[in-house]
Formats: sequence, C-alpha cells, structure tokens
Amino acid sequence: MTRLGDSVARASALLAQDLSTDSAVEQLLTETKARRYLDLSDLPPKDQAELIASRTVEVLPGVAKLAERIEARQAEGKGLHIKLGIDPTATDVHLGHAVPLIILSRFQRLGHDVTLIIGDFTAKIGDPTGRTAERPPLTDEDIARNLASYREQVRPFFDFDRVSFRQNSEWLAPYTFPELLGLLAQVPVSQLLQREDFRNRLAAGSGLTMTEMLYPIAQGLDSVALDCDVELGGADQLLNLQMGRKLMEVHGQKPQLVVTMPLIEGTDGTGAKMSKSKGNYVGLSAPADDVFGKIMSVPDRLMEPYLKAWTEWTDAEIALVLSRVEEKSLHPMDLKKILAGEVVAALYGMEAAMAARAGFVAQFSKKNFTDVETPVVDLSEHGEEPATAVLSKVLGFQPSASAARRVAKQNGLRLVFETAEGQEAVALPEAEAIRPLGEVARELLAGREATVYLKAGRKIAELRGL
Repeated sequence: MTRLGDSVARASALLAQDLSTDSAVEQLLTETKARRYLDLSDLPPKDQAELIASRTVEVLPGVAKLAERIEARQAEGKGLHIKLGIDPTATDVHLGHAVPLIILSRFQRLGHDVTLIIGDFTAKIGDPTGRTAERPPLTDEDIARNLASYREQVRPFFDFDRVSFRQNSEWLAPYTFPELLGLLAQVPVSQLLQREDFRNRLAAGSGLTMTEMLYPIAQGLDSVALDCDVELGGADQLLNLQMGRKLMEVHGQKPQLVVTMPLIEGTDGTGAKMSKSKGNYVGLSAPADDVFGKIMSVPDRLMEPYLKAWTEWTDAEIALVLSRVEEKSLHPMDLKKILAGEVVAALYGMEAAMAARAGFVAQFSKKNFTDVETPVVDLSEHGEEPATAVLSKVLGFQPSASAARRVAKQNGLRLVFETAEGQEAVALPEAEAIRPLGEVARELLAGREATVYLKAGRKIAELRGL
C-alpha cells in the first residue's frame, strides 16, 4: 500500500466516528493536515495523473496524456517541469489564490519540479482576463511589494524552498521587434479574438489596446523560454494557456499540457467568484478566529467545492461525509467546523484550530455574551483612542490599526448592546472606527441601560466606563 493509502485507511476509521466531538475532530484534522507534507512519489504515473485531475476543471489534451508524460520523464530519471505564472497585482491574498498553490504542492510531493514565473514584465501590461476595461499597469515598486506579501501569505500551503523563481522580464525585455513580427505572422488573429471578454468589450465600445491583445503572446513566450511540460492556471485562463501550446509548436518544442483550476465561489453564496472587491473572501492574513467564523457563515452547498479546493481529502472521503450529512448522521454545522478547522490548522497550526473551534462554540451556542468570558476595556482609560487602536494596541485582536480598518471596511466591526430583551448590533464603518471609541459608544448608547461589547469579526470585548 502507498503512503497515501495508509493515510486514507486511518482517516476512514476516523470519519466513521462521532464528528461532533472535539476529540474525534482533532484526530481527523491531525491526520489530514499531515497529508499536506506527505511524500507521494510512490504513486504510479496513472494514479499521479488521476490525483491531479481530481481537483482540476480540465487536463488538456487529456489525463492519459499526463500519465504518459510522467512515465516518459521517469524513464529519463526526471520529474515533470511544472509552470505557474503569477502577476503580483495586490498585497492582500485570499483563499481563492491558494487553490493552484495546493495543486503545485501535490506536484512537488509527487516528485516533479516547479517554477513560479513572476510576471514583472506582464504585470506592467496587465492581464485583461475577465476585465471590462483596461487594467492599470504596475510599477517595479508595486510588483516588489506585492510579491513579498504574496509569498508570506501563501507559504502555509506551499514549500517555497523547493521551487525555482524566474522573472519573465529576463526573456521578454530583450525580445526584439523583428522577432515579435516573425512570431505574430504565425498566430491567427482569430485565435486571439476567441476570447469572450475581448469580444464583449469591443461590442460594448469599451476599447481594447494592442498591449492587451499581446498579453497571451507574452504569457505563451514564458512557456517557450522554460520548455515546460505542464502549465497551471485558472479556468478563465484557458485561451492564454493554449497560446503557450501554440507558441511551443511554432518553436519546434513539444507542447505543454494544460491544467486548469476551478474558480472558487465567494462565501456569500451569490455565485460570484471570491474577490476582495465583493467582500466575499477569506483573507489569508486574517486572525484564526475570523477565518474560522467566516467559513462557518457560508451556505451548506459550498462544502463540497471548498473541501475539494482547500483540503487533501480524497474524493471518496468527501463523498462519505456528504452522504453522512444527507443521511442526517452528521450535521452540516459539524462538517463546516471540520472544514474551518482544516483551513485554520493549515494557516496557524492545530492548537489554533482547536482554540478557534472552542471559541466559536462558546460564543455562538449562547443566546447572549453575558455567560461568555470576554476581555474588558476600561473607556475611562482608553475612551479617547479610536476603535482601531483599541483593537490592535489594547486588545491585540488585530495586528495593526490598518488591519482593524480593513475589518471595518468589510463590515466586520460592531458595537453590540445587550439588554434583558436581547441584543442590538450596530456596524461601525471605517469613518466611525477612527473616531474616539468612548465618544462613538456614548452616542449610540443614547442613555439606554445596556452592557456594551466591541465585536471585531468573531472576537468580543466588553466596554466599561461609559
């Protein structure tokens, strides 16, 4: 039996237990978290290809071809050469961005070589995929800052010590105009205009620049420069990835295989892709309690795609727990707690995962906060400080005042007024979060008799001295 097979056998026994208990869940999470580091190189080529394909949208030209390429490389004493391009366009990273890194980690542990292309050249063009208008270009300073943040945030899901980094300015910057014209002569315009987003923009009169038209060419030249076996990308990147196959053929190379990843739906359940602009995301830099609570808030129907995206569970294990939910031997809430624990354990470790689980149960199995032990803020001492400073400097709920402001932007900062009749929660927008906390609380309290709490995400503190 393979190492993965041994782990699956152990997990199968755990999945049959009462998964509403802390002890059973802790054992299960310990087993499945260990899989993130499990050596998978003992799997035969066919099983390797199927393991990768089980978490993808498409493998082109087919899963069997992927297995054949793995077998051919093994005969040469090598692994596949896998490529993923990253345009570092922002400093904040969310769980949707982690999906291809989790698959890349599998490729690493299967014995293959991974190169991350830092799109320092293409980021200055701006990937037009899914855009309704031209994407603003980035400066070198923007790229360096965003890349540093990206690496730090996705590190829990990916071993950066076992990867090669290349910047595509190495080969794109010296590319000459005659070389470009010679290449473009072999690329049909129709292939570029297959893109639905390009056609939609032209039909809407939004305009389309030549640099955007050339973006797929630039991305394809990355594959030529590295002579890759496989390129990963989101499902919305399919035409860009296929351009890589075309340009490799033009250069007399064996075309790369294309592996496309699912686009992860946001936590609000509206069907929209997870994104910061929509506020329907789980940030990788968010505190453990906030990550746990955000996942607990998602619709039940997202459990299957989320388990596939963010865990190392097999299809059979996921089918088993979903069947238990359907048979009512496992409550959907208990399954969410397991998934939330998986993600927090990956980001912060098992101790943090179990603490977040306990904190969630303590807060949300109660009808009020009176019976929950919470930290206390004396407003006679800290009332002149803004909520952002109280959350960061006084309570330590957030790493910085700027992080606290982001919580307010995401509608996660509230004052809760608790009376014998119940609770009233009032959201504090960013403008209120930077005013003196005592002043804001007194205005909202308006002479009522109530116990007042400051709530940031899933963390709560009582305010006294009003």
